[in-house]
Amino acid sequence: MLAYIIRRVFQSALVLLIVGLVAFAMFRFVGDPVDNMLGQERTQADVERLRQQLGLDQPFPVQYWRFLEQAVQGNFGLSYRQGRPVSDILIERLPATLELAFVSGLFALAFGIGLGVFTAIRRKGFAANAIMTLSLIGVSLPTFLIGILLIYVFSVELGWLPSFGRGEVTRIGGWTTGFLTESGIKALILPAFTLGLYQMTLIMRLVRTEMLEVLRQDYIRFARARGLRERAINFRHALKNTLVPVITITGLQLGSIIAFAIITETVFQWPGVGLLFINAIQFVDIPVMAAYLMMISVMFVGINLIVDLLYFAIDPRLRVDRSAGKAT
Repeated sequence: MLAYIIRRVFQSALVLLIVGLVAFAMFRFVGDPVDNMLGQERTQADVERLRQQLGLDQPFPVQYWRFLEQAVQGNFGLSYRQGRPVSDILIERLPATLELAFVSGLFALAFGIGLGVFTAIRRKGFAANAIMTLSLIGVSLPTFLIGILLIYVFSVELGWLPSFGRGEVTRIGGWTTGFLTESGIKALILPAFTLGLYQMTLIMRLVRTEMLEVLRQDYIRFARARGLRERAINFRHALKNTLVPVITITGLQLGSIIAFAIITETVFQWPGVGLLFINAIQFVDIPVMAAYLMMISVMFVGINLIVDLLYFAIDPRLRVDRSAGKAT
């Protein structure tokens, strides 16, 4: 087990290094930030002096090594646009994105697993078929279009929910939350539903497929032959074995919620790190873009590592296979 964890941690660190290298190399082609930072009356001496101050006159390997050296310490440099430490800007914006991702992930998991089990057990019923038909909307329609439709219906026509912003927030130490205010909760409903709808439908269809496969197994038939209650068969035996392969996909989908929050935050002008990244692209703010991609990579790799360890701990077959491999 310890050797497996060490190997997975090493692989995760290698992935982060590669992602950082690719991201840092791509930003060399999005434009020169000096052009946006200096006015039209700049001179060549001003350009050279600013490039030297930012370290852009150094070779690419030197810039990349300096970026990694500072990133390990949590220092991503100064924002070219705001002139403030990037870490401070991320800390200010991160609570909004994590709050949105948490509610969206909770919605996707709760309704995805619940509806997936329901449509598998009642697969021939009218309600199950209706749910599966409606789920095609969440799978096929793009996120930005769903967000625009929700804004038009619930904000423009009905006027029930706000169409943009985070509402009133409460500061608790260094953290800001909208859970404690009515306007904050109302502002969270539409973006959370928009962001979690695709993930919910994907989890629901995956759970349904796995549940139907498990219900066809011989041990389920044997449980019915023993006279066990249908509820015990479905939830104690079938659901438990259904969730084992679902864990991997679900973990990756929860990670993608944070990454895909860019679109949702742009549609609803949600003041999170996704909207910050979009604004950074427009102003060629390389430190902010690099810090954002590294943060998303760390979250993805971390979630993937946790999922692998949970999968190893939950599924006894992996432990048995690994022990057998060592014995031979």
